[in-house]
Amino acid sequence: MIARLSGILAEISADTAIVDVGGVGYLIHASARTLDVLGPIGGEILILTELQVREDAWTLFGFGSQVERDSFRALTSVQGVGGRLALAILSVLSPDELARAVSQGDKAMIGRANGVGPKLAARIANELQGKLGVAGLGASLVPAARGGAASDAMSALANLGFKPVEASAAVNAAQDELGPEAGLDDLVRLALRKAAK
Repeated sequence: MIARLSGILAEISADTAIVDVGGVGYLIHASARTLDVLGPIGGEILILTELQVREDAWTLFGFGSQVERDSFRALTSVQGVGGRLALAILSVLSPDELARAVSQGDKAMIGRANGVGPKLAARIANELQGKLGVAGLGASLVPAARGGAASDAMSALANLGFKPVEASAAVNAAQDELGPEAGLDDLVRLALRKAAK
């Protein structure tokens, strides 16, 4: 199972990205929301992933947050919802919006995604009732630390037990405050303070 990738963003298209990890390019299918926050080509990123293995293909899906990946997993547990359709839904609805639509039985909102008809929208609303939590603020995002000291700082926080999303957000916030020339020690200290808030 490939749970996450950390590397260089090599290419990006309407529904995929290629992440170069040690000279190997991984093709990742992702929602429009995730692709929008990955950052510039050539930048360092960390992305959460889910590998689906089928008889005819291995497909890697990427996510900007743990809650988005959890929503994807819940959606693909519904009969008739494959990985690409789940991404189409998550491109139209954020995980919070999806959770609210399901909890309110709002089939019309779920049906806004391409490929989701009224029957499938009703099935999604019924089967996921009570299975989706509302994430709240701060749980979205995985553009990774930007490289160099920032990458090392993120690794240090991960080694201390922080989740990738938390580590990435804290290091990026610290680097924004300290500037791109900040050293590793300063970045780790400030990132730890920011993560503890």
